[in-house]
Amino acid sequence: MSTTTIRVDTDTHARLVELSRATGASLVDTVREAAEALRRIRFADQVGAELAELQRDPQTWDAYLAEAEATSVNDGIG
Repeated sequence: MSTTTIRVDTDTHARLVELSRATGASLVDTVREAAEALRRIRFADQVGAELAELQRDPQTWDAYLAEAEATSVNDGIG
């Protein structure tokens, strides 16, 4: 795996080091995990915003729900 250098302020570096020590992970792994967590948060925020946009139009929301119902799999869960 190749690496590169990034600049972060000293407070951010200290937090990353603290997180690394608390889990026993390397600093590189901690930064990788933090980046993935941020990516997932932003994705979830985007999905939430898109669903909120759909809900603002009752006709579009009803169509979305109907399509979701029509394509769902009855697996007996929930």
